Amino acid sequence: MGEQGSHRHYTFVLVHGAWHGGWCWADVADRLRAAGHRVFTPTCTGLGEREHLLSEEITLDTFIADVANVLSFEDLTDVVLVGHSFGGLAISGVADRMPERIRHLVYLDSLLVQPGQRPLDILPPEVARERTELAARSSGGLSLPAPPPAAFGVEEPDAAAWLLERLRPHPFGAYTSPLNIQAPLGNGLPCTYIACTEPAYTALQGVWNWVRTQSGWRWLELATGHDAMVTAPEALTTLLLELAEN
Repeated sequence: MGEQGSHRHYTFVLVHGAWHGGWCWADVADRLRAAGHRVFTPTCTGLGEREHLLSEEITLDTFIADVANVLSFEDLTDVVLVGHSFGGLAISGVADRMPERIRHLVYLDSLLVQPGQRPLDILPPEVARERTELAARSSGGLSLPAPPPAAFGVEEPDAAAWLLERLRPHPFGAYTSPLNIQAPLGNGLPCTYIACTEPAYTALQGVWNWVRTQSGWRWLELATGHDAMVTAPEALTTLLLELAEN
C-alpha cells in the first residue's frame, strides 16, 4: 500500500468516467477502506444504478451538482477528489464551486476542457463527428452507446464481461454543454494528472500535451490501460495514498 507515514485517515471521493458508474471503483474503494480511509463513489445522473434518470436535461452542470452535493450533504472537507476520464470535468466544476473542501485534485487519464468549452470541442474533429452521428442514430441524440471494454484497455475476459454488463449509454447533453466555471482549471488547488500509458487512450493526446505545460501540476504515469481502477487497482490505490499525503 505504500508508506503511510503519519497513518492519517483521508477522505476520497472517486468520480467515474463516461458510460461507467460508481460501481467501477469497487476494487480501489475496498482497498482504501481496508486501510482505514473514508471513500465515496457517487454515480452521475443517468448512469449505473441511476440509469432510469437518463434525460435530455442532463448537462455537465448536472454531473457537477451530483458530486458537489455529496461533499455538501456528507459535510466532507480535506477531500482527495479523483476524476477518471469524463469525471475530470465534474471535479473541475466542484473545484470551482467549493475549493475550500478539497485537499488534492487527481485527474486520472482525464478529459479536460477550459472554462466555457464543451467536451465535444476538444475531441479530434473526426471523433466528435462520429460520436454526434452515433448518438443521433442510436437514440435520437439522447445518449451515446458505450464502446466495448477493449476500448478502455480491459482485455481480461472476466473483467471485460463485468464491465460489459454494467456500461450504459452516456447522456449526450454532457458532451454538448459547456464547462461553467469561473476560475482557471484546478482553481489553484494541488493538481496531479495520472496518465495511463499502456495502451494510451489516443483521444487524450491534446489534453496530455496541455497538462505537461502547466506549472504547478504534477504529472505521473501508470503503465496500464485507461480503466486503471479495473486493470491495476493495487497500483492505483498506492498512488492515491501517496498523493493524499502530499
